Amino acid sequence: MAAAKAAPHRTSIGARRNPQTEAAVLQAARNLLIEKGYAGFSIDEVARRAGAGKPTIYRWWPTKADLFIAVYTADKDAAFVVPDTGNLRRDLVAYTSALWSFWRNSPSGRAFRALIAEAQGSEAALAALKEKFLATRLAPLRRLFEQAAARGDIPAAGIAARLALYVGFNWYRLLTGELDEDAGLIAAVAAVIGTDKG
Repeated sequence: MAAAKAAPHRTSIGARRNPQTEAAVLQAARNLLIEKGYAGFSIDEVARRAGAGKPTIYRWWPTKADLFIAVYTADKDAAFVVPDTGNLRRDLVAYTSALWSFWRNSPSGRAFRALIAEAQGSEAALAALKEKFLATRLAPLRRLFEQAAARGDIPAAGIAARLALYVGFNWYRLLTGELDEDAGLIAAVAAVIGTDKG
């Protein structure tokens, strides 16, 4: 396979992001993930392919993990939205199925496990995962639980525990490579987490 050509150099416009440069960087990063996965993902190579200066990329995304999270977020937002049917169990079933499909079938979804692994040995990756990924990506899910509590479907005091159990279930399946559709298991977990048995 021929080496990817470097794009023409793009000029920065200072602290304000140039939308064309940002789009070029994200596309170059996405293409690199497709070709080389997370292990071959580097800001140096993204900069070369996008024709963007490394200082610009590092100013916008200080680490490889930050840039990956930006690509993952854009891809996931384009792939599906958090459902909101007014029934937490149904929403959790639909969301879990869509999430597992995204993790199985998209380059950034398949690479997400590698970010979690990197975060175990890198303080910078761990900070990006906790402060940038979890802080923003869990907000729509948290709203589903809050809405369910407001309807009286689950106790408000249990939101944090239920959300942690739900995330733990999904990440367990991701980290063990068990992302094949399992409608019965997904429905059973949604029933445990999404209803008040107390």
